[in-house]
Amino acid sequence: MENSKLERINELAHIAKGRELTAEELAERDVLRKEYIAEWREGAMRILDNTYIQTPDGKKHKLQRKK
Repeated sequence: MENSKLERINELAHIAKGRELTAEELAERDVLRKEYIAEWREGAMRILDNTYIQTPDGKKHKLQRKK
């Protein structure tokens, strides 16, 4: 996510502490939050897809997703 978008999320959070956000600001915040969360999840899944568990006997097993 671009640094400017992260700064805008933080700016909106700071504004929200002082006053209520307008409908336009709320919509902007929701869009930015959804984008941030989607990117965070994608990065977390990439890390987990490349994670292996090593057992005491030295064998490595790829981390499996729960069904």
